[in-house]
Amino acid sequence: MSTNISKQKREDLLAKIKEIRTFISNAPQDENTGNLLSYLSDLEKDVNGKKYGLVFEEHREEIDEVLDTHTPVLTENRDLFIDNGGQMNFLIEGDNLASLKLLEKTHKGKIDLIYIDPPYNTKNKDFIYDDSFVDNVDTFRHSKWVSFMIPRLKSAKSLLKTTGVVFVSIDDNEQATLKLICDEIFGEQNFVSQLVWEKKKKGSFLSNSITNIKEYVLVYAKDITVFNGLIGQVNTNTETYPCINAINKREIRRIPKGIKSNYKKLNHFLPAGTEISDTTMSIVLHSDLIIENGYLADDLVVEGNWRYSQEAMYEYALNGEIYITRDLYLRRIVSQARYKMMKDLLPRVGDDATLTYNSPIDENDLFASGWGSNEDADEELRLIMGKQKIFDYPKPTRLLVKLLASIRNKEAICLDFFAGSGTTGHAVMKLNAEDGGNRRFILCTNNENNICRDVTYERIKRVIDKENYEASLKYYKVDYIPIDERMYYEYADELLSHIRELVELENGINFIGNEEIGIVLTEEELDNFISQLENNTKCRKLYLGHDILMGAQQAQVLRDRKITVNIIPDYYYKELEG
Repeated sequence: MSTNISKQKREDLLAKIKEIRTFISNAPQDENTGNLLSYLSDLEKDVNGKKYGLVFEEHREEIDEVLDTHTPVLTENRDLFIDNGGQMNFLIEGDNLASLKLLEKTHKGKIDLIYIDPPYNTKNKDFIYDDSFVDNVDTFRHSKWVSFMIPRLKSAKSLLKTTGVVFVSIDDNEQATLKLICDEIFGEQNFVSQLVWEKKKKGSFLSNSITNIKEYVLVYAKDITVFNGLIGQVNTNTETYPCINAINKREIRRIPKGIKSNYKKLNHFLPAGTEISDTTMSIVLHSDLIIENGYLADDLVVEGNWRYSQEAMYEYALNGEIYITRDLYLRRIVSQARYKMMKDLLPRVGDDATLTYNSPIDENDLFASGWGSNEDADEELRLIMGKQKIFDYPKPTRLLVKLLASIRNKEAICLDFFAGSGTTGHAVMKLNAEDGGNRRFILCTNNENNICRDVTYERIKRVIDKENYEASLKYYKVDYIPIDERMYYEYADELLSHIRELVELENGINFIGNEEIGIVLTEEELDNFISQLENNTKCRKLYLGHDILMGAQQAQVLRDRKITVNIIPDYYYKELEG
């Protein structure tokens, strides 16, 4: 019998606290004794705190202070709008915690897939906390990284659909920490896999311990019970499988008459009690086996180690999928697609070594070709941007395309809130072009060193132009409206002027220069909209503010024009009204 030493120590400490509290309670009461009792309660709460998991010293960021006194809003840079048909995608410039707070208003429970490549906290000044690099001499290096990641991952969870999945790239510096964070936020039971990606062929020759050529991608489902899994291979060839599986328990099955026989004789008879066996399979007849003119003439009752249930066997037989083999066994003809789950090793070179990085991706076999490397990503970005080393450690598009393909959802809404060089957006467009999908992406990144404008946006713009992808992009910037010590009505009009962007973001649409849809946020705007309908015969949908009272005559005009009215929800800034 084992002893829980920590529990015993905790109970001893709590007993001592109880003794001290009794002593203080019996002493003359004044302000000091009241404070001591309060301190003891705090101490007791800490002792009774977390028993297992990640313990760290919490830090607040500058963005936390900003969000305490301001509310984030979106403003569009219309000069950067890309209109090339297809799905409407979005790039948001600003602190990603503020971007996530806005996305919680528009996409809570709506995102199918999240991929992020956060700072790895490598000690080599890759992680900036409050405008300062965090390096190896910072004694709070890990705590700052954890404090940075937790609120962002909590927002990520709230954005995922019930069937959604999140992929997080990481290396050895914070892999163990990240696993604990994700277990706590997403639930250990929702852990899908830790994928290992072979990121390069050779490690650094400067390493004095071991050559590191891999990174990880941690995968968590929002709810593993309804998650469809990551599919690596799809087999669409017609094949046959034995109905026997020797490791299963022995049971009786009734096979309906009429199934085809491939036995060498068109007519054959075996009495009940006959055993048909070889080294791996054995079946025993519990009724006579009668074959006439190449078909089973009567129902057959047979004992064996069956792969399929009675209901399934009966259905397969009626559908012509079960037949008697040349050896008098039973096999099933399978023509529908079969799926194999992903392997957890993502090699740089695939099963077919002749396939290079630029070879077409076979979505039916993601492991036929490789998953790309750091070198591939650097060269890919150089060819797109015309410059060398424009971004440190980009991910190869091939890696992201395959991760996206593995969830088998052509309508997926995909989010990357550490967008960096824009690989996720590129991958979404590339995969749509290859398989006719209608996926959409939302990218969020700060604009440190003009990365959002000069790298993320520019890459998306160039690949749309070069490949003529059917995809459009709106560029938003996060701004802030001060709300501290002001009544809601004092800044309500300011918020109203930013509603359009949230409606566009939530619905994946564009109002600017679009005659087919309109937006009305005030009664004056409604009057103007109605009066201008004579000049606009294309409008088919109107987004209407929730607090606008529409007159009967106005409503009739819209009905006559067959214009659908969508009420804009009042939840965008509801929390500020109290």
